[in-house]
Amino acid sequence: MLEDFRSGAAFRETDEGIDHNTLINDLLSGQYGQVLRVVAFNPAEGWSRDASEDVARELERRLAAEEHEISGGLKDFIEAQLGRKIGVQLPLPLQR
Repeated sequence: MLEDFRSGAAFRETDEGIDHNTLINDLLSGQYGQVLRVVAFNPAEGWSRDASEDVARELERRLAAEEHEISGGLKDFIEAQLGRKIGVQLPLPLQR
């Protein structure tokens, strides 16, 4: 987890072996403040990848399905990854 702190951005480790669902729940519960990026690592298989967009999509899906209040920082992360605003209902065209 790359997070923006007052003194600058830094990677913040999560628990070893944390699963996707636990990470999403931790983000929704406010355990991370100003998330910039989520990076997935699998040292056993020798790979890492940017999982930010996948995490943002799952957060958006959960927010639409469940009642959650989120921080401005988490909202900023989701919107930056998706490239659009979230939680905005588009107006329906007027019927004539």
